[in-house]
Amino acid sequence: MMTFLNHLINGISLGSVYAIIALGYTMVYGIAKMLNFAHGDVIMVGAYICFYAVSEYHMPPVIGVLSAVLVCTLLGIFIERFAYKPLREAPSLAVLITAIGVSYLLQNLALLLWSANPKVFPLFLALRGTDENGNMIVKRNMEIGPLSVSYVTIATIAACVIIMLALTLFINHTRMGKAMRACSEDKSAAQLMGIDVNATISMTFAIGSGLAAIAGVLLCSAYQNLTPTTGSMPGIKAFTAAVFGGIGSIPGAFLGGILLGMLEIFAKAYISTQLSDAVVFAALIIVLLVKPTGLLGQQIREKV
Repeated sequence: MMTFLNHLINGISLGSVYAIIALGYTMVYGIAKMLNFAHGDVIMVGAYICFYAVSEYHMPPVIGVLSAVLVCTLLGIFIERFAYKPLREAPSLAVLITAIGVSYLLQNLALLLWSANPKVFPLFLALRGTDENGNMIVKRNMEIGPLSVSYVTIATIAACVIIMLALTLFINHTRMGKAMRACSEDKSAAQLMGIDVNATISMTFAIGSGLAAIAGVLLCSAYQNLTPTTGSMPGIKAFTAAVFGGIGSIPGAFLGGILLGMLEIFAKAYISTQLSDAVVFAALIIVLLVKPTGLLGQQIREKV
């Protein structure tokens, strides 16, 4: 029973990271109607910024995280302005190829700047204490009865819930959030009503990229391995989670991320570590065959 609970908590933790990343995908698609496949590499950039801020410049972890969020937010605005905005009216295939090109550009820039050697991410979330002999020890886990839960896991789940609630309130109760919803419905009509569509899309990229930085820090805090390709597979899985839950739906991204994380952890534990990714993508195919719009996605009717 304890093993099952541990797997469940680990699955929710991993799914929380996927959900945070998927929120960026789903916001950009919902408003700009494009898939930003460079999003996974923004995760990597955020993790590197935090790593160097804390390990090389000895900044407090909070400052490291804020630095990563700031850099990734500016990076998201820069990418949208110079890579995607000129293609606003271009065919979707051109935008897709550009997104893949930006992804490889970020990876290769990371190779040039930070080398391919893996970095050991610093241990943020741990408590220092003493053992029975008075020796200094670092506690990474919280003991809840017979259950042992890492502080990173608790922080990841809490961060996901807080971000989800804050983003929902932002979308539903702020002027910019209402502008985002209007652009999502009809950009031309929104522009006629006085909404700055370009600024709204830039803000969407900024928020999504800032969330990617947080996800990168949480992911590397859990697995403590950082390379220029760190964000590739989590980015693909987060996109899968967004489609799984219904791309364009914020609650769908949250639900898809959590379910995908649990499915991956249980597949590794009870089926096969090598086949876990295959199980995840097979589940996606089955869901889309039954419900093509995803679990919480809505069918869009186009007027003729």
